[in-house]
Amino acid sequence: MAGRSALGAIASLAALALLVLGVRYAGHTRPARVDVWIQPVLVDVRPPWGYAAEAIDFLGEPTGAVLSIVALVTVCLLLRRPRAAVLVVAGSGLTVATTKLLKSLVGRTINGDNLSFPSGHTAYLTALALVLALLATDRLRLGRTAGGVLVLAAASVAGAAMGWAQVVTGAHYPTDTVGGWCTALVVVPATAWLIDRIADDAPWRRR
Repeated sequence: MAGRSALGAIASLAALALLVLGVRYAGHTRPARVDVWIQPVLVDVRPPWGYAAEAIDFLGEPTGAVLSIVALVTVCLLLRRPRAAVLVVAGSGLTVATTKLLKSLVGRTINGDNLSFPSGHTAYLTALALVLALLATDRLRLGRTAGGVLVLAAASVAGAAMGWAQVVTGAHYPTDTVGGWCTALVVVPATAWLIDRIADDAPWRRR
C-alpha cells in the first residue's frame, strides 16, 4: 500500500530519534532544559481548554481506549477492511506494550516514582491516527507521496493534541510525548508489514 510503503523511511527516523531521546533522558527525575522552556507555554490554559485537555486525555484511559478501538474496528469492518481492523487492535496494543517496556528500561520519572518516558497516551492516539490515515490512503488510492503526507500529518496532529493534554494535566514532560509519538511511528508500520506478510502467505491465499 502507498501509505504503508512511505512509512518505512519515517519509521527509521523515528526509531533513531527514540533511541537518542531514551539514552539522553535515562534515569532522569527532572524536566530537561527544553521541557522547562516549553512547559510554561503549554500549561497556562483556562477553561474551556482545561476541559478539552481532560477530554483528550480520556481517550488514552482504559475506558476511552476500549470505546475508541471498538468504534474504529467497527468502521473498518463496515468498509470491509479486515486487515485494518486487525491493525487497529494489534497496532495500538503493541504500541502501548512497547511504551511500557521502554518506560522500565529508560527509568525516567515524574511526579515521584511514576515512569514517564515515553508517553503511552501519546503513542496510543498516534497509533490510532496512523491506522485511520492508512485506511483513508487506501480508500482514496493516494500515491506514495500524497499518502505519506496524509499519514504523517494525521500522526502529527494526533500526537500534538495528546501531547499537549499530557503536559497540561501534568502527566508527562514534553519530551516524553515526543518519545510516545516516535514509538507509534515505529511500531505501527512494523505491525502493518507483519500483518500483510502473514495474510499474503496464508494457505488460502496460495490456492
